[in-house]
Parts: sequence; C-alpha cells; structure tokens
Amino acid sequence: MICYNVLDLPRGISCSQRLKILPGMKPCHLQAPASQRISYVHVSIPRDPTLKLCSTILSEGGYNMVRKRRTELPGGGESSESQETGGGRGAQRPPPQQQQQLPQQGGGGRGWGPQRGGRGGGGRMPPQPYYGGPPDYQQGRGGQQYQRGPPPQRRGGIAVGRGTGAPAGGPSRTPAPELHQAMRAPYQATVTTPPVPYGSPAGTYVEAGSSSQSPEPSEVIEQIEQLGIQSEAAPSQAMQPASSKSMRFPLRPGKGSSGTRCIVKANHFFAELPDKDLHQYDVSITPEVTSRVVNRAVMEQLVKTYKESHLGRRLPAYDGRKSLYTAGPLPFVSKEFIIVLIDEEDGPGGARREREFKVVIKFAARADLHHLGMFLQGRQADAPQEALQVLDIVLRELPTSRYCPVARSFYSPDLGRRQPLGEGLESWRGFYQSIRPTQMGLSLNIDMSSTAFIEPLPVIDFVAQLLNRDVSARPLSDADRVKIKKALRGVKVEVTHRGNMRRKYRISGLTSQATRELTFPVDERGTMKSVVEYFQETYGFVIQHTQWPCLQVGNQQRPNYLPMEVCKIVEGQRYSKRLNERQITALLKVTCQRPYERERDILQTVHHNAYAEDPYAQEFGIKISEKLAQVEARILPAPWLRYHDSGREKECLPEVGQWNMMNKRMVNGGTINNWICINFARNVQDSMARSFCHELAQMCTTSGMAVNPEPLLPVVSGRPDQVERILKSRFHDVMTKLQPHGKDLDLLIVILPDNNGSLYGDLKRICETDLGIVSQCCLQKHVYKMNKQYLANVALKINVKVGGRNTVLVDAISRRIPLVSDRPTIIFGADVTHPHPGEDTSPSIAAVVASQDWPEVTKYAGLVCAQAHRQELIQDLYKTWQDPVRGTMTGGMIKELLISFRRATGQKPQRIIFYRDGVSEGQFYQVLLYELDAIRKACASLEPNYQPPVTFVVVQKRHHTRLFASNHNDRRAVDRSGNILPGTVVDSKICHPTEFDFYLCSHAGIQGTSRPAHYHVLWDENKFTADALQTLTNNLCYTYARCTRSVSIVPPAYYAHLAAFRARFYMEPETSDSGSMTSGAVGRGPRSTRIPGASAAVRPLPQLRDNVKRVMFYC
Repeated sequence: MICYNVLDLPRGISCSQRLKILPGMKPCHLQAPASQRISYVHVSIPRDPTLKLCSTILSEGGYNMVRKRRTELPGGGESSESQETGGGRGAQRPPPQQQQQLPQQGGGGRGWGPQRGGRGGGGRMPPQPYYGGPPDYQQGRGGQQYQRGPPPQRRGGIAVGRGTGAPAGGPSRTPAPELHQAMRAPYQATVTTPPVPYGSPAGTYVEAGSSSQSPEPSEVIEQIEQLGIQSEAAPSQAMQPASSKSMRFPLRPGKGSSGTRCIVKANHFFAELPDKDLHQYDVSITPEVTSRVVNRAVMEQLVKTYKESHLGRRLPAYDGRKSLYTAGPLPFVSKEFIIVLIDEEDGPGGARREREFKVVIKFAARADLHHLGMFLQGRQADAPQEALQVLDIVLRELPTSRYCPVARSFYSPDLGRRQPLGEGLESWRGFYQSIRPTQMGLSLNIDMSSTAFIEPLPVIDFVAQLLNRDVSARPLSDADRVKIKKALRGVKVEVTHRGNMRRKYRISGLTSQATRELTFPVDERGTMKSVVEYFQETYGFVIQHTQWPCLQVGNQQRPNYLPMEVCKIVEGQRYSKRLNERQITALLKVTCQRPYERERDILQTVHHNAYAEDPYAQEFGIKISEKLAQVEARILPAPWLRYHDSGREKECLPEVGQWNMMNKRMVNGGTINNWICINFARNVQDSMARSFCHELAQMCTTSGMAVNPEPLLPVVSGRPDQVERILKSRFHDVMTKLQPHGKDLDLLIVILPDNNGSLYGDLKRICETDLGIVSQCCLQKHVYKMNKQYLANVALKINVKVGGRNTVLVDAISRRIPLVSDRPTIIFGADVTHPHPGEDTSPSIAAVVASQDWPEVTKYAGLVCAQAHRQELIQDLYKTWQDPVRGTMTGGMIKELLISFRRATGQKPQRIIFYRDGVSEGQFYQVLLYELDAIRKACASLEPNYQPPVTFVVVQKRHHTRLFASNHNDRRAVDRSGNILPGTVVDSKICHPTEFDFYLCSHAGIQGTSRPAHYHVLWDENKFTADALQTLTNNLCYTYARCTRSVSIVPPAYYAHLAAFRARFYMEPETSDSGSMTSGAVGRGPRSTRIPGASAAVRPLPQLRDNVKRVMFYC
C-alpha cells in the first residue's frame, strides 16, 4: 500500500464526491471534526500499476500531496516520515540521493535550425511539414540568457522553488523550465491531465513524448504512468512538482493611474455576504432520472409535504442533481422519503399516471462562508467555489421555477415581446444572472439576453415555415425530408387528437415511407393494420396528408408512428442548433439596444425580480442592492500613429477611436508588379470588372503602394462550379509567362457573386494551400458601386497581404513602449474556434499568430492546425516526433514562429507576450499549465537555457459585464452611439479581489451597447505594471490592419481568430445538407478532417504555402 494525505479538496468538490470516483482508494480516517469543512483526508492506494492513475489524478488534479517517505528499518520494518512535495513558495530540492538526474540531451546546437531533441519523443505521426526551420538556417546564439535566481517575492505565479545550489558533488546548472507538458487525453477537452513536474518519486515515471495521434485507452494509463519530463535541449536538475493547486496567478501590481479619471456604471449589484451556517446534503433519487425538471418536481413535492414536519421548517435550495443546501442543519443526518408524482396529463380512461420515487437526503459537508469572506478581503488566494456555488443556486431557485432556464440565463415570453426569426423559430427575451467575487465584495452580475426558441406551432405549420412554401402544393423532395428531419430531431411534441390526454413525445426521426403506406402489428398473431385505418377506427380521426411521412417517436426497436397533423410542438424548447444568416440578423436586431435602453431594462429586471421578497434569498440571508455599481474608470489617450513621409500628414492622432487615410500614405507600401483578375459573378461584365480593377489599382497607388496599373493577363470570367479548373489553368498561364524571368504572381483579385455558397472557401483553400497565391475577394455589389471608402479599405487589406505595413505607433519607432521597445519582443495571439452546435464530429481549429517585426510590432505571421472536437488546449504549440533517420525531432507552432521572427528581424526574442483568446475561467489553470509549458519547451528546443520571460494574458469577450456612462446626456462622456469613450479602462471594484485583471473598452461603439474586453493575466515574468500593460494593450488596438478604427480586442488575438476561421475552409467538404459558413446560399456542407473509420484521429490540415504564411493572408 502507498499512503497519501490529501490536503484541501479541490474547489466545489466534496470529499465524498471526489473519493467516489477514484477506484481502489480507501479513506482511512478523517482528521477533522464533523462540524467543520473536511480538509484533510488520509487515503491508501493498493500498490498496483494500473492504479498509479489515481495517484496522478490526486497529485496533479488539484490536491496538494504529502507522500509518506519509506525508510527501511532493520528487520524489514518501515517507518513513514511525511515529506512535503506540494511545491510551496520556495520548495526545497530533495536530498542528492533522491534526485532524478536526467542524462545529457542530444541536439540543441547554437543555431535555430531543426533540432534533435533528447530521448523519448514518442510521437507516432510524422509532422505537419510546415514545422521546423530550414536546414540552412544556422545562426549564432546572441541575445541575453535568463538565469533563474532564488525565489522572488512574487505577486503570484507557480509556487515552485527556483533552486540556485548544485546537488552534492555535481556542477552548478541552470534549472530547466518549471512547467511541463500535460498528457493529451484521448481527444476530450475536459480530460486533459495537468503536467507531471520534475522531482517525481524516482521510478514512478519515465519519459513519454506527446503524439499527434490519439492514444488508445490502454495507452492512456500507460502514458499517465510514464509522464516524464525533459527539456529538449538542455541538461537539467530535478525540481519540486507544481500542481495546479500550488499555482497562483499574479497578484495585481497596484492600480493604474494613466488617463483621465471618470465614473462609469456597471451592471453589477452589490450582494451582502450572509451570516448563515450553510449545510450541504447529498440527494439520491430512485429510480434515477436524467431530467432536472423531474428531479425538481420530486424535491418540490418533498419540501411541500415535509417542510413543517421533517425539515425543521427550513426552505432548502436544490441544484436539480445531487446536492441540497440549507441555511442551518436539518434535524437528521440521513433520512429516506417516499414521494409520489402525479402526471399532469390524463392517462388511458381518464386516470392520471402516478410515479413513486425514493429520496435519500444525507449530510455531506458545511459550506464555509468564512473562507469566502477571507478571499473577498484578499487574505486568501483561492476562491471557495463551493460557497459561491451555494449562493448562486439559492438565487437561481425562484427564477428557475418561474422561467425557462438556459445555462446561467432565464427566458420567458412574459419578459418581452416574442419576435419571429423565420423558419419556425422565435426569439425570447430574458436575463443573465451570476454571482461573482469582486473587489467591492460579492456582486450579482445581471444582463439582458435573447435567444432562439422553437415556435409552439402545429408541426404541419412548422414544416410550412421551415420550407417557406405551401406544403400541400407538391410532394416533399429528398432535400426537404432531410431538412425536416434535422430540424425536428429531439424536439418534444404533444398529441392533439385525444382530448385532455395530451401525451408528450420526443421526435427521433421521420419514417422513410409515406403515412398511407405505413402498417404495424396489432396483436401477437402479427395481424397488420395501416396507420390511416388505425386513426380512423380508434380516434375517428381522418388523416389528410397521407402522402407525408409520419413522425417517429420512441426508440428504433419499438417505433411509434404519429402523423404530423396530430402533433403540436411543446412551448419553451430552446433551439440549440446553428442559425442561418437571416435568423442571426433578426436576432441581432432584437438584442441590439442603445446603452441607456439596456441600462433601463437591467434596472427593471432587478426591480421585477424583487430579491428582497425572494423567499430563498430571505431564508439564506442574501441581500441584493437595486443600484448599479458606480466604478472609478480612466480614459486612456489614443496613441499617435506614423504614416509615410511622402504624405501631407506624416503623423495622426485618432479622435474617438477613428481616423481616415486622407492626405496619408502607408508607412511601408507593398509592391505589386504582377496581378490578374478572375470574375465569377455572371452579372458583372468584363468591361466593368476591368474598370473596377483599374480604380482599385489607382487607390492602392494613391495610398502609397507601388502597383502596376495593368494586369499581367486580361480579366477572365468563369463559372463558380469550375473554380478549381479555372484557378489552376490561369495560374499555369501566369507562371508560363513569369517563371523564365524568376518572378511570381503577387496578387489575385477575384469578383464573387453576393451569394456565393462554398465558392469563397474553395477559392481560399486552393489559393493558400495548393497554388501559393494571396488573393483579394470583392462582392459584385461593391463592384457596381465602386465606393471610394470601400476601395480604400480594400487597399489596406491588400497592402498587408503583400507584406506591407499600413501604419505604426510613433512610440514604437521612437522606442518608448515600456517592456517592448527596450529589447527584442515577440507578441503572440492564439485562439481556438470550435464547430457550431450540432456539428458533433468536426474538429476544432487552433491558430497562432506572432509579430514578425520589432520594434514596430505590426506584422503578424500565422499558423493553423486542426485538433480534436472541442479541444481547447492548443495541441501543436510544441511537439516531438521520431524521424527514422534523424531520431527525435522537435517542432510546433511556437518554434516555427520564433524561427520566423529571427529570420525577419535578425534577433532572438528576449521577451514573449502571449495574448490567448477564448478561454473560460474554468479552464485558466489547464490552459496555462499546458500552453506555458509548450512555450518553455519550444524555446529550450532552439538553444540550451534559452528561456525568455513570458507574460500570458487571457482575452475574454464572452462575459456579461457592461459599462455605462454616469450621465448619458453628457456629450463629453459618450461617443456618437451613446457608449463610453474608447480607451475606458476599469481595474477596480468590479474586478478580481486580488488578481491582475482589467476591463478595457478600446473601441468606439457603432450600434448597440459596447462590450468591453476583459484581460486577465495568468503569468507575468516581465513584471508589467498596470499602466504599462493597459497602455500597451490599448495602443495595439489602433494597429489593426483592416480598418482605420481602434478595435475591441487586441489585434494579435483578433488575427488568430481570423486565421482559425479561415482554416475551416481548408477542410475537405463532406456531403451534407447544411450551408456554407460564408453566405446564406446552400453550399457543399460542413467540412471535416476526421479520418473515415477513426473515431478520434484528426487529419492534419493541408499545408499553408511558405510565401502565404509569411504574410497576413487571413486579413
């Protein structure tokens, strides 16, 4: 047996819940009074290799481990001495005899060419060919080396000692990076194991590299056992482990002071921390049901029946699953109840069906509000998630019974007018509600929300709307049937032909035969009867649409057929599949509100919810303010922008987040000697296409580019369904002309019809991954208008696609940006885009971009890769693989972009700033541990001891905080749309109690209410001050290449999003009925890189051509 003590169970997980899921573990004793929150459990695990999984999960899944060190005694006895391995603030190295000395690694030469790593690459799949530097790219080291010193007085960060001494008898060495790579779980974003660090008990782990292929289930346990760590290019010494639990995000380095001070209002409402003794109880309901609605009905009946007699008059809050919370103890530790539910609908013969449930309520733990208070005061590092969860459940209890809950929002037709969205859908209005820990204490975040619901129509009417035609006029085509089946699968309907007995069913599909052809057995002898006859004889109902299929309900083994005309869609079903463009536009119209309207509706919602009269809030002692939080803010000044000296205006100061190109020329205009145009819009005559191209070339020249006014070949027209043939034949003609002179095609201009289906995606895929051409697409409606502003915007995009720069920050070229200008700095942006709801096999796409110029930081090269469905961690940041000749090779997106930076600037990055988009709070630890580790390994694989300091910042747009001007009528405080001014930054009151985060509204509003971006610093070795990071982020928002406006999120994160979106078009099309992502027309369907027959493998995306990935092709 191996004995462990588990300290501090992870947030939101009770002892009993956690231990239940770890097989082979035996809780031996609890070292805490039953009245207190369980925080110390002694467990033993059998000495069995398959159960090493348990200890790995324990040690790295959020627990701090204390392993009993074995000491052999005379006579074979053992003594256990507790040895702390939890990685405290300055964790000590183990004694020399326990250190795991890693052998000298191979490779790691002076140049940044392709490196051979040390042992254990372990990958089974050859690399995607774009990775790794070219063999001839060998440069000297240069640059500054960063030695690890003693543990600093940190503002936060991973609590791992950075040792300075050498092991006994050995030379002094620089420790390897502290963070190490997490195992890739078999393509489930939620099952990624945090990394196993250095210093694991000897013999427990051996090395295994990451692989691009999904491990088999049997391999998973083996790989978790073998998760050893190596620095790819440097010898290293054993380090103490760091688990996510011992990790601390950086503390706030003080508040910012730059900019003009002002007051704004936020949609946060102060919530008074209750002074109650909260108890948690485990609930088990038998027979078990998956529906929260049924569970809630059972518990509601239990409380109604037994509140006075058995529950000590307490009003409990229930989460709909396994947990019940009370303000004070119930008069029992464990009790069983029998509850009978009576169906709302009449059963056969008018009787109503009764269902009996056994409910066991058992004491689990006390939810500790004391620790929540300590956290809010900044005296405790971790937010007690369980206590926050209790308060959230309490405040959700009443609205859950009144409205239709969807995630953290509540919807009802009574909360605002229903609006039709088309094709059988309508929008419902509602509100979002969440309790959050902030600097001002607990805060209730309330925001307005709208989403799509299925209209409660008779199914016949729904189908008529869906197909947008008179359905009795002609029979259904195969495409119609597919569309109906897709829209109705999973939808709940009620029957209308049986009087008060309105039984509900869930649709599983459509019958392949028409209703008039359907028969089914009516007795044991197999006597068959048609559906039409059965309805006529049993219910006296004559089916009109006998040529239509029936709805199939129930399972495939015992199907139940229902004619469409006897079914009505049940009200209150949210539509979770993908909306088409017309529906999205209609929904946006509903949700788009001016700031003062949104503020008014939020206040009305809070008033309507009447938290002071909420019986659950009263029971638990929660008091909610009805006033918006007044927050101190600052308006950061816009940066000066530099343009070319040949223009009349060499420098420009944007006003209210915008400016224009009048009298200005691009700071570095690109050169286009050879270009052609292909026209796929049949309504655009060749003469008009020629005229448009001439005007566009003229605008590019006026803006500062060097453009040949004449195309290399005349404009050619083509049919959209022949895009590949036309592109390849035209490219062949071009290269026949250019190749003898050693020249390339610089640009392809393409004119597209307004509704172009899959044409845009096919064109981009062929150009960027096959032919190696950068292209600019223009819709026919813009060709007709030939608007100057449109042409100027297109010129901005063309310039960066051919390698130019539109503008740079004056502070960048005069070297005045703190922590960027002083030494070569690379800025990364990263994002992962996931498939739309309903596409349950398509892969996720990861994109990483990185600045390629310093000190300007405006040009960004981009790389993309496909990974497992809904996997959030970027798998290809760093990877190893086995080359049959050269052995273990290293590569990945970070390494390639670092090499590319050095090739472009002649210098190694000495500082890394990494903006990561699209990470939710629940994934912060996971993403940081995995991706920071990948950055570390990529750097180490380029050169021994190369570890530039990293700042890792998460960018969030999907949050519900809104900021409003203190006075909507003050013209000096708002822009033309009524929103707060661009540059407004908030880092107090509504922000995290202790960590380094801020809200920044960097853009001017156009319509609706602006959503500020939320930036949260997860790692900061560059020691940014609040002012330095806020100003850098705001100023970068003015360097976005595609328009002369500041944008809402920092450009590298924006570019990564664009690149990931573009890469969706590189996937091979599948045959399906759904439309293209770029237009309302039906295209060739969703694309997939799943390998047929392989449930987990993801086919690599086609390789971007070298000349394409060097420029901003995604703009």
